[in-house]
Amino acid sequence: MAKKHSFHIPVMGIGFTIDSPLKVSPFGIDSVISLVDDILLEKLRKMYCEISELPYSEITEKMEDFRAKRITSYLNLIQNLAEEKFEALKSATQESSNEIKKYFSILPDSSSLKQEFNTLTKEHFNLDEIKHWLKDNLSMGSIDVNIMTKVDKDNYVKKEQLPTEYNDAHAALRGYATSNLNSSLILSAGMNPRLYSYLEQFEDFFPDENGYIKKKIVLKVSDYRSALIQGKFLAKKGLWVSEYRIESGLNCGGHAFATDGYLMGPILEQFKNEKEDLAASIYSIFAPALERKGKKAPKNVLPIKLTAQGGVGTSEEHDFMLNHYNVDSVGWGTPFLLVPEATTVDNATVKQLVEAKEKDLYLSNISPLGIPFHSLRGNTKDEEKAKNIAKNRPGSSCPKKFVSLNKDFEDSGLCIASRQYQHLKLQELDKEKLTEQQYKLKYEKIVEKSCTCVGLGTSALLAYGLDTKTEGPGVSICPGPNMAYYSKIMKLEEMIDHIYGRANVITRTDRPHMFIKELGIYLNYLEEKIEETKNVITAKQIKYLTTFKNNLNEGITYYQNLFIKKASFLKELELGKSVLDNMAIEIEKMQLPKPLKSALT
Repeated sequence: MAKKHSFHIPVMGIGFTIDSPLKVSPFGIDSVISLVDDILLEKLRKMYCEISELPYSEITEKMEDFRAKRITSYLNLIQNLAEEKFEALKSATQESSNEIKKYFSILPDSSSLKQEFNTLTKEHFNLDEIKHWLKDNLSMGSIDVNIMTKVDKDNYVKKEQLPTEYNDAHAALRGYATSNLNSSLILSAGMNPRLYSYLEQFEDFFPDENGYIKKKIVLKVSDYRSALIQGKFLAKKGLWVSEYRIESGLNCGGHAFATDGYLMGPILEQFKNEKEDLAASIYSIFAPALERKGKKAPKNVLPIKLTAQGGVGTSEEHDFMLNHYNVDSVGWGTPFLLVPEATTVDNATVKQLVEAKEKDLYLSNISPLGIPFHSLRGNTKDEEKAKNIAKNRPGSSCPKKFVSLNKDFEDSGLCIASRQYQHLKLQELDKEKLTEQQYKLKYEKIVEKSCTCVGLGTSALLAYGLDTKTEGPGVSICPGPNMAYYSKIMKLEEMIDHIYGRANVITRTDRPHMFIKELGIYLNYLEEKIEETKNVITAKQIKYLTTFKNNLNEGITYYQNLFIKKASFLKELELGKSVLDNMAIEIEKMQLPKPLKSALT
């Protein structure tokens, strides 16, 4: 059936959308479950089995392939429970009448399905008369999953390394592939060739001769070149990318993958203009690859969806994404953290989010993945980290080890946010002959890392009153900068009415346009990079800064032409251009250190 909504709820953190499909899928809304934390999934599976009075048998770490089995079991349970809720809604009983009305009330007003329903029920709402029509016309939202491709830790049993297919991301992939879901796998954080090759092991990712794919592949990307490279890599294996999910490099929640100064508008323009070429060039590789595998290739180029997310905050921006860039869906993440009917966030953290202003939301270096990470000042996980530092015991006990990827000290890997790693790293630091200032800078870089793989899941446990003895009570939260403009807990209908322009939940009048906000974040990012480079100047760094600056300049020119009739927008762009021009002067002044003259000359 055709997609009902023009928005989707992206993955947020590890636990914030962990059961979102159960909450919103029955209303036709697509959402995404993170597959990082199988321990959390198992705890929630037990909880939902108890609530639903279903038999539960624990999948322990002593069992072979326990991670994949936990993921499969959880996904199948969520699907079954969501389908039960959906079937109850469609059954058109007196008890479900309010849910039916809610299903249709939140649809966009332009929806032909909504218009038909309103026509059918205009005179009177007769459940018996519309029962068959509901069964034929209502559809669930997709229960999608997300795998961060680089979070693919090697695993061991009794100090013996297991084969690659037991790595974390590989096991997560297998867990999804063997589930009953008919949905999409969203791959984020860049290309992992070994993981992409592993997709070939599962038939559900391949199309039949009519082009039907049970489990679709979605790539989260921040530029066209990355999409083309990854799409072609998978095509050579007979695998089709059904959707390219374009996310702002910096104006988003969670991890931020800065482009080389490419802004979202120009990136979307390129995707829009080259969409057909992208599909055709990839199909030319994809069809022969399928035939080499002895499979029948679909006769026609398969459809490609383009979706966009990152910083969207008003119905005008939403509509502009749809109408100007022809995207198929727009991702709304951060605001949904304030919608308990859609996401899972503990009460104390929700209160912090409601009160958060621009100064409280910042791009941090706390992620142990070494990638810039959006964070909220004063989150309880950071408070926990500060207490450990004050006790001269920096670092986390690392109870889950999902990002134990650094192999400087142990072949099996350590997380750089762990107490063990930071202790060893500080011992090394003590041996260096550094000034007090140099020591302080290096010390802070070591101890600032936070245990996000635990902190991003704990909120769900607290929200449901589950045991946090292993994890501790600290919560990490990763809203995008957009959170500053939302200041109340919202009902699902309220939030969706805001998306579709039927209401406005933003009371502030000073919210910048998403493109202006992104430009500001990129300018701040470039300024920080210039300051970092001043300490140690290399030809490579000067080239990077120059390229970054040139791309930002081109982006500003693109927006000036696009919004030529919007005076306020042009004024903001001029201010941004002025800041960039000053930075360009600083970059031009940078000089490579002169080589020392030889004593012989």
